[in-house]
Amino acid sequence: MSKGYAPIHAGHFAFAGIRTFMRLPHVKELRNVDVAIVGVPFDSGNTYRTGARFGPNGIRNESLQLFAYNPAQSLDIFEHLSAIDYGDIPVMPGQFVASHQKITQDAKRLLDNNVLPIFLGGDHSISWALLRAVAAKYGPVALIHFDAHTDLEPPYSFNNQTFDHHGTPFSRAVAEGLIDTEHSVQLGIRGAFFDRDDAATLNSAFTAITATELHEMGMTKAVETIKAKVADKPTYLTFDIDFLDPAYAPGTGTPEIGGFTSHQALQLVRGLTDINFAGFDLVEVMPAYDHAGITCLAAATLVYEMMSLLALNKAIFH
Repeated sequence: MSKGYAPIHAGHFAFAGIRTFMRLPHVKELRNVDVAIVGVPFDSGNTYRTGARFGPNGIRNESLQLFAYNPAQSLDIFEHLSAIDYGDIPVMPGQFVASHQKITQDAKRLLDNNVLPIFLGGDHSISWALLRAVAAKYGPVALIHFDAHTDLEPPYSFNNQTFDHHGTPFSRAVAEGLIDTEHSVQLGIRGAFFDRDDAATLNSAFTAITATELHEMGMTKAVETIKAKVADKPTYLTFDIDFLDPAYAPGTGTPEIGGFTSHQALQLVRGLTDINFAGFDLVEVMPAYDHAGITCLAAATLVYEMMSLLALNKAIFH
């Protein structure tokens, strides 16, 4: 049983104090910590709508009704995990390179202290910086990537300069050897491409299951496919909220119809038991485009399920 950090009981001061994920203590000290929720409020990689810098706070705001006992997994998370809300990594809007360096630096501090992080974005470019930190500890990791887009594009070229953005993190990470491509999978890819070269990114780096294929195979089969693919490799899970259909997640930067329900997303994440996770992120939440907080609530609940997977692992293997 965990004797570390746990949330304030929801019956006490639920709306008072600093807003943290699930009312977890806001702590920077990393001793006796298993899991840290970490905000990364950077959105200078967005190319259509902007506002993902407000995603971490939006997700925290909708996490108040998430409680310690997860009936879907039949466990009390904090009997097995000591968890904190680490707060946000300090980044500078518009400063892509410097902010990414800071993101990597702070992520390394968490990992070097054997704290498993769950990052709240922020646009999807942050995954490149985070994978640098994760690969520095574990070597190339398997990637489970939920998204409407491949994010395998080359940088933009303008005025004889190149610029990275939220569509380039995984082409960059593959080029740097941060991802074990043989054991990685993308799910939910859909929508139009810029041109034939852009369309050719599909399945170019690692296995992609398009939205059409995923709808046809079903969530149970998809979970089996993911587990077989990643095997026992250290695994990083990245979840772009636009994996969900915009009916369930309107508050995002590049929505694509034909996506997935919040229930289907829960089925997928809940099914990813017995995986050797090295870290998580959930990105591209934009509260300004959200209606009644439904995108932020979906994101918060998915993060809760990620934390539950870690509690299950610890309950089984420790």
